[in-house]
Amino acid sequence: MENNIDRRVMRTKTLLIHSLSTLMKQKNIKDITVKELCELADINRGTFYLHYKDVYDMLEQIENEIFEEFNAMLTAHARNTKDFPYPLFLDIFEFVSDNAELFRVLIGPNGDISFIMKIHQLYNMYCIQTEISKLSPELSINCKYYGNFILYGCVGLIEQWLSSDNPESPREMAKLVTKLVSTGVLSLIK
Repeated sequence: MENNIDRRVMRTKTLLIHSLSTLMKQKNIKDITVKELCELADINRGTFYLHYKDVYDMLEQIENEIFEEFNAMLTAHARNTKDFPYPLFLDIFEFVSDNAELFRVLIGPNGDISFIMKIHQLYNMYCIQTEISKLSPELSINCKYYGNFILYGCVGLIEQWLSSDNPESPREMAKLVTKLVSTGVLSLIK
């Protein structure tokens, strides 16, 4: 019985997330009402309020789940130096690919600007706390610049990738970003 309840809850949340994504393609979060969200998801408002206080709470919970997933990826790869950073970027691009619709709206024109800022804070925390900053004093001093370069570069790449008609695979994107991060733009010209 509990498994059925979990499935119904997951189904409801999936419908709501899909509906929120659909609406955010058309308008800003501040212009989305619970009523229209529930109508689009074909659920009643009471069901919505079992899970969320309002549309902003829903968006925050979705973003928090994404941050937890990113944090788990960063933590899992913090000590892994074999082929680093490729495995981390592969996990990130596979996660983004699996949740492409959601990422399109979160980093799109009607997205939540604070979403990128939260990822920025998470990455900076990771960058400061990992072995990267311990490898050399120069990296430690420049970690914040390096982190911004990687983060905003990756966000731009993800945005472009998600808007492509025939996007490259997560594996191809991870290889590209690893090459860019490891050896710079000039490595692509050679």
